[in-house]
Amino acid sequence: MSETRPLRVAVIGSGPAGIYAADILTKSKEVKNGELEVSIDIFDRYPAPFGLIRYGVAPDHPRIKGIITALHKVLDRGDIRFFGNVEYGKDLSLEDLREHYDAIIFATGAIKDANLDIPGVELDGSYGASDFVSWYDAHPDYPREWPLNAREIAVLGNGNVALDVARVLSKHADDLLVTEIPDHVYEGLKSSPVTDVHVFGRRGPAQIKFTPLELRELAHSRDVDIVLYEEDFQFDEASQEAMETNSQVKVMMKTLNGWLEKQKEEPQTASRRLHLHFLQSPAEILGEDGKVTALKMERNELDGNGGIKGTGEFVEYPMQAVYRAIGYFGSELPEVGFDPVRGVITNVEGRVVDNEGTPVPGLYATGWIKRGPVGLIGSTKSDALETITHLLSDRENLYTATEPCAETFSAYLDSKGIEYTTWEGWHKLDEHERALGAATQDASGEPRARVKVTDREEMIRISRSL
Repeated sequence: MSETRPLRVAVIGSGPAGIYAADILTKSKEVKNGELEVSIDIFDRYPAPFGLIRYGVAPDHPRIKGIITALHKVLDRGDIRFFGNVEYGKDLSLEDLREHYDAIIFATGAIKDANLDIPGVELDGSYGASDFVSWYDAHPDYPREWPLNAREIAVLGNGNVALDVARVLSKHADDLLVTEIPDHVYEGLKSSPVTDVHVFGRRGPAQIKFTPLELRELAHSRDVDIVLYEEDFQFDEASQEAMETNSQVKVMMKTLNGWLEKQKEEPQTASRRLHLHFLQSPAEILGEDGKVTALKMERNELDGNGGIKGTGEFVEYPMQAVYRAIGYFGSELPEVGFDPVRGVITNVEGRVVDNEGTPVPGLYATGWIKRGPVGLIGSTKSDALETITHLLSDRENLYTATEPCAETFSAYLDSKGIEYTTWEGWHKLDEHERALGAATQDASGEPRARVKVTDREEMIRISRSL
């Protein structure tokens, strides 16, 4: 092991997983005690940092976006460098990285929609939820237009993404102006003729995957009634146990039951309705002339063990659009092993392994590309800690880079003509977006906090301006 220079580490991905991993490494006892010096560079394919927090969280979730404040503080310290607009597999190969870094941590997340294998999924009006999320979050690689011409819309899934999509689709656009919603998204949602959004879950209400906070937020949408169906409220022994032993399930069932009772007692007069359906699985998306016209669902029943089984009873709902929010799926990376079933890099506790299961020296993974798209921020932190613990235990054998000087990598990117952005560039873009917000007003006449720059080239220009 060399003790004459820092251990050079590259992190691919600047979302929470990548930044947490870098932060944990800098705060490790080995670094704090002076046993190890590290030099860390974080790379991202986008010109701006923060990954899914910037491009995967609904605009009306400022509390979750508040995570950016914590991530911002980590990179603001100056001991971790950021290189944006640099894509692994396109701008940089594994060989390029190995030449300059002793260890590489992949934290690229999962951004594709999981497949839904039912007839009609290819019809016009059938959409992946992640594509819609990328549109309303002004992802730089997605078109600015989105077809919002459906009155009746289905959202398949019982997770937080499904609720985000349903909430954004059912809300009045003017009520989103207090957020950083981009102008083209506001205009699109403003023109939407939607009257009814239906959220479908395969399991019963005691098995939903929402969080209590996400569920309660549905009731905060102005002029939107929540509609529940009493026949969906079925419970078996496993359901009863969950409601008795799981505090989150208990809170959510109290919320749902409260809405159900209120619905019986008070007339629903809102111009829009958000329907929550349980115990139904999608069987087929129906269409005419290539366009979605209806959704065929099979009724389910609980099997007594926390699972479900189909009843053979089918129900058709008129729909003009169907959004699939049944989970995310990771993307394969060049020269790195990939599990096509789970959608993750092949790894054991964060150590990347080859086809025989042998660890590949110097390669690591963390976040959703490591464990799959499950868990919240707490899981991401513990996940990063596990990966960094293994990296530190391997450090005796990690000094392999042939060009370990940090300054040489900036010159290397320059030599390849890559228009990379930096942390200083992010500050420029951040200030520019805040200024755009201050110059505009929300529906109440107050200045907006931010207006996103949506064009990639414009983001790069602002970030690299002298």
